[in-house]
Amino acid sequence: MALIVQKYGGSSVADAESIKRVAKRIVDTRRAGHDVVVAVSAMGDTTDEMLDLAHEVAPIPAPRELDMLLSSGERISMALLAMAIHSMGFEARSFTGSQAGMITDSHHGKARIVDVTPVRLREALDEGAIVIVAGFQGFNRDTRDITTLGRGGSDTTAVALAAALKADVCEIYSDVDGIYTADPRVIPRAAKLDHISSEEMLELAANGAKVLYIRAVEYARRHRVLIHARSTFSSAEGTYVLGEGMKNPRESEGAAMEEPIVAGVATDLSQAKITVAGVPDVPGKAAEIFKIVSKSGANVDMIVQNVSAASTGRTDISFTLSKADAAGTIKALAAEQSAVGFENLLHDDQIGKLSVVGAGMRTHSGVSEILFDALSRGGVNIEMISTSEIRISVVVRGSDLAQAAQAVHTAYGLDSEIEAVVHAGTGR
Repeated sequence: MALIVQKYGGSSVADAESIKRVAKRIVDTRRAGHDVVVAVSAMGDTTDEMLDLAHEVAPIPAPRELDMLLSSGERISMALLAMAIHSMGFEARSFTGSQAGMITDSHHGKARIVDVTPVRLREALDEGAIVIVAGFQGFNRDTRDITTLGRGGSDTTAVALAAALKADVCEIYSDVDGIYTADPRVIPRAAKLDHISSEEMLELAANGAKVLYIRAVEYARRHRVLIHARSTFSSAEGTYVLGEGMKNPRESEGAAMEEPIVAGVATDLSQAKITVAGVPDVPGKAAEIFKIVSKSGANVDMIVQNVSAASTGRTDISFTLSKADAAGTIKALAAEQSAVGFENLLHDDQIGKLSVVGAGMRTHSGVSEILFDALSRGGVNIEMISTSEIRISVVVRGSDLAQAAQAVHTAYGLDSEIEAVVHAGTGR
């Protein structure tokens, strides 16, 4: 008997029929002799609809009350799912995040898990019940308030429960059959991976891949949780995310896991570029600029500084950040223009980021040559470049991103012979 934690996203429990389908899968797992703990998201687009409603009644909703509102979506899902399981003749008990012992810090809307005390869950399991937990939410001991974990919070809930309960595996269910070499909505012939390292998955998640959220992958790597990404809508084997030293459950004993040169291609249209033009090229100016950016609350991704013009002694500094953070960052920089001494600000929200990720980059030459040659042959201009040990990222025009991704995917030999299946159309 194994202890299995399963997570089902919004598209997996979008309506009554979907909930019954998920309940059957859970019951089948229990019939196979396993203990089951389930983390569930809100139904379909419920969270987005509640966010819209909140902003209709209050332009800037109070963070505490917004968390009270948003956390209700998962409570609806957990109760309905437990009811469906009961109707199939099996005992199920639903728990809110606080009842499940998900202890967080006090940051409403983006709380982080600081401890998990699943006493009530363990009692329910010992009594033979299937456990259903509302994802995306927790409880702060100091304020005694409900908190939410932000986007991808249900993934993080599932991984945290798996770590605390010492589960054998954490199955993350969505509407695709696993982790692919690219987003199958962008590249239909993306190939499904049998396994991927947590290091590679972290890079892909950080650079636009949405099948798993970065916080959940990082939590799994830190606490050595085996993730199995699967589809709610088929019985196909998914993709294992393996931490350091973990063995692929599908491999025979003693088999060596060969690292691919390139594991995948990620695309991201959610970023904007800001250029601070005419910056005095003297020590300390970059520090002044990014201190202002930091205080605005923005997370910077890529940074490029041009060589200064000899005639003016000035340079340009460009950086990328989330589109949602761009307006506030521009406002903060503009307020300090005279103090910093730059000439003007340029804002570009029509960019796209393309990233190539693979652990094999450490030991194989020519990876960058393939990338730049494919983009050149496709007539795609590169605006910025950033690298890590196992990743190369480039910024291109947003309108060129899909074409660029397809060209690069093909150049690395990642195309599958058959088209990937996306069962519900959203990826979550």
